[in-house]
Amino acid sequence: MSKNALITGITGQDGAYLSRLLLSKGYKVHGILARRSSDTLWRLRELDIADDVVLLDGDLTDLSSLIRAMHASKADEVYNLGAQSFVGSSWQQPILTAQVDGVGALNVLEAVRIVNDKAHFYQASTSEMFGLIQAEMQSESTPFYPRSPYGVAKLMAHWATVNYRESFGMHASSGILFNHESPLRGIEFVTRKVTDAVARIKLGKQRELRLGNIDSKRDWGFAGDYVEAMWLMTQQA
Repeated sequence: MSKNALITGITGQDGAYLSRLLLSKGYKVHGILARRSSDTLWRLRELDIADDVVLLDGDLTDLSSLIRAMHASKADEVYNLGAQSFVGSSWQQPILTAQVDGVGALNVLEAVRIVNDKAHFYQASTSEMFGLIQAEMQSESTPFYPRSPYGVAKLMAHWATVNYRESFGMHASSGILFNHESPLRGIEFVTRKVTDAVARIKLGKQRELRLGNIDSKRDWGFAGDYVEAMWLMTQQA
């Protein structure tokens, strides 16, 4: 019998790659799409899967819509990838970031608990929770010290996942992701910012490339590999 998956943030880079992976494994894939969102389906179309997923109206800030999505999808696995994911924007929109990334994750957890607490839940956490680096290498035991509204909101979601696992016995896990890239990455992120600028400079449409902090260091990976790790986490007993 095929499984049902529910993905928030399905129109993003990770949501698109995860959808493709799950479809290849025989899942019926449902995704939550906020109608007020400026996102489009271009990533799903790029992977030729736009017609293979079921899109449901919903919003991370609206618990009732998430409960309806849980009922409609009959989800066995829930992947919370939706977020205001740009660190820079979190300084301009700190409250929105907290509502979407922090309270939004709590809403998804609560919807899962109410509708089907046996469903496996995955939370997309982030290396931004480490913030002020206190060691050259990070691990699950490295203390968190977020330095942005985005990192703070994600840390709330991370600990909410732990709380629901320990308090309600739910299969809830967090993947602490470092930078992961692909051709589907948003133009505001550094890898696409660089490639876009190179192309524009080549075409004479831009004279220089401006970057932010060039002293920061991050591990980079391929988004397609990272979503497979997400799936593997949800398969653990």
